[in-house]
Amino acid sequence: MISYARQTQEEQPQAAPPPMEEHIAPAPRVSVQAFCETVETAAAVQAAGEDRRLGKAHLKIQMGGMAAAIEAYRSAPTPNVIVLESDGRSDLLGGLDQLATVCDAGTRVVVIGRINDVTLYRELVRRGVSDYVLAPVGAIDVVRSICNLFSAPEAKAVGRIIAVVGAKGGVGASTISHNVAWAIARDLAMDAVVADLDLAFGTAGLDYNQDPPQGIADAVFSPDRVDTAFIDRLLSKCTDHLSLLAAPATLDRVYDFGTDAFDAVFDTLRSTMPCIVLDVPHQWAGWTKRALIGADDILIVAAPDLANLRNTKNLFDLLKAARPNDRPPLYCLNQVGVPKRPEIAATEFAKAIESQPVVSIPFEPQIFGSAANNGQMIAEISANHKSIEMFLQIAQRLTGRSETKKQKSSLLSPLIEKLRGR
Repeated sequence: MISYARQTQEEQPQAAPPPMEEHIAPAPRVSVQAFCETVETAAAVQAAGEDRRLGKAHLKIQMGGMAAAIEAYRSAPTPNVIVLESDGRSDLLGGLDQLATVCDAGTRVVVIGRINDVTLYRELVRRGVSDYVLAPVGAIDVVRSICNLFSAPEAKAVGRIIAVVGAKGGVGASTISHNVAWAIARDLAMDAVVADLDLAFGTAGLDYNQDPPQGIADAVFSPDRVDTAFIDRLLSKCTDHLSLLAAPATLDRVYDFGTDAFDAVFDTLRSTMPCIVLDVPHQWAGWTKRALIGADDILIVAAPDLANLRNTKNLFDLLKAARPNDRPPLYCLNQVGVPKRPEIAATEFAKAIESQPVVSIPFEPQIFGSAANNGQMIAEISANHKSIEMFLQIAQRLTGRSETKKQKSSLLSPLIEKLRGR
């Protein structure tokens, strides 16, 4: 019997898809089999299978529609999800009744059809269909439908992963990521965690003035132990809304990781934290590429020179090709205006990348150096420094949130504070 997995509040077919910036949580390791009637739908499903959010799903595509599905499952077990394309009403309902006789309990069914009719939708819901998507469909429609089957509609969206990486070593990507995470926690009031992925030379512990006895290395080298409780024990509290998963920054072992070394850590963080900021080191390996492609949003930090321009362009092109259903990465220019250094103008950078930088952060070694040496954020060193507004701009662009409104202080506030202090 087909199980009823999800019920929509309004009993009507799906309307136009939300904008590209919507947050779609990745699907778990599930098996998906699609039975298509048109090559256009088969191509859309194939493209969906290459999307990062279905990276863990095992997808198989066959032609033949409903008839092929019924025949296939007479002698084979059904997968976690069946995607069916159908052109007609009577054939669809009758076929679903036949499919129910050979379908395993717990299998979820997504129907792709061309009839926009409330009565038909109600009949599909009555038969336990999990979702109905109007054709023609694009890859993102298929991704959304399958992924949403495994996200409780009443629950808050799964944690958003933001990856920050430098286009070149020494461009200040870690400093930017730590200050942006600070802005996300303080100004946007989101619970966030910074994961320092540079296990040998990470600076997040220094920047936040934290020296925890345990950190991300304990999770990476003990993947079988990774769960919510284990990760919680490894987190170091920086502020009310900001936590740190620190790197050991020691050289007593070699950190050679497999491609999926951080998967368990990221999956667990997603289930517990609204926002995860990955401080990705400047190195190119299977796991760094996987972390960038798998992130919800990406910020590339670059200095205004030729090598940074080339590397930023290469990263942009690769990530856009690997993430066709996501918005392009963002980038910012850092250390702009170094005395006597020839620089590439932001306009030239934008022309080559075909995208404008989010912000251009000026070279100010005095305040950034003081913050780094004192284990503080720029906002703690100078509350009105112009770079703080830039960090907030980046935070807003990456999270899609606006600044939380602060209570306006009245003329009597100083007097009230004095009375409270007595």
